[in-house]
Amino acid sequence: MKKPLRLRDFIEDTEGRLYAVSTYDNNERAGCILRYFPDPEGERVHLSGRRYHKLEFEEAFAYILREKPEYFDTVQRIPLGDIQRILKPEDEIGAILRRNTRVSRLVTILDLPERTYGCTGSLLCGLENATSDIDLVVYGETFFTARELLRYAIKKGRIAPVTDDMWDYIYRKRNPELSRDEFLIHEKRKWNRGQIDTVYFDILFTRSYKALHPTPIPKGKSCGITTIRAVVTDASLSFDSPAVYTIDHEDITRVLSFSHTYSGQALGGELIEARGVCEEHNGEKWLVVGTTRDAKGEYVRSLSLLEGDDQGSK
Repeated sequence: MKKPLRLRDFIEDTEGRLYAVSTYDNNERAGCILRYFPDPEGERVHLSGRRYHKLEFEEAFAYILREKPEYFDTVQRIPLGDIQRILKPEDEIGAILRRNTRVSRLVTILDLPERTYGCTGSLLCGLENATSDIDLVVYGETFFTARELLRYAIKKGRIAPVTDDMWDYIYRKRNPELSRDEFLIHEKRKWNRGQIDTVYFDILFTRSYKALHPTPIPKGKSCGITTIRAVVTDASLSFDSPAVYTIDHEDITRVLSFSHTYSGQALGGELIEARGVCEEHNGEKWLVVGTTRDAKGEYVRSLSLLEGDDQGSK
């Protein structure tokens, strides 16, 4: 039986472009972000020898608007009939393990059940280079097990903790609206990041097939930039994309973050401060963080964590 598209799969369109699937709502058109397009002068070389150029977030939207405007939307929307190939992390992981010793070492240490994990990004596409990060996707509840296994492996010295120099690199890359100290306090308790040699890896959450529930998240009517403080009542989908925090607040019912920086940022019961764009959705108001790639001026911070009231990092 053919499995549905889900977050962190990749697709190839009929002209050879490679897109990261970015939504669960893919029934009629796949919601994606363009990452690579064929280019004889491209800096990435596929295992077949074909060259590709990698696009950053804003470049992808500009390219699609210019070259394929019928795909342009809040994400790129590819008609299912225009998809010639689907790359699924759980299907391709065997080939990746055979050619990449770093991924093989990481997977051996974590020892996760088969088909509960895979790699996305350049590794999935066969376009990695010597410095490519490892984006390890782990599905459903196994994701939370993987975080505990990573924590244990670092404690036992089987995986190196992220070095200060690497944290500096990650902080510059993320460029968040948090101080370096605030950023690190939040990141270090997530236990979803580590380092193999000089390469860092992320452990990324994607829902299991049984839990997909592909409900569209349309752009709501904006009611302006807003800063709130509220207690999180449910953080069970805080590592998803978007990250979802249900909150106890007089006007706003949930905070959604489309920025990976603010996934897993707070636990249930914690007081957060969040700044983003307030949107109206079917009679509810949501606060959306990450309305741009860098989420400039937008953030989620756990005041409980910063004030030392959390238990999650102990």
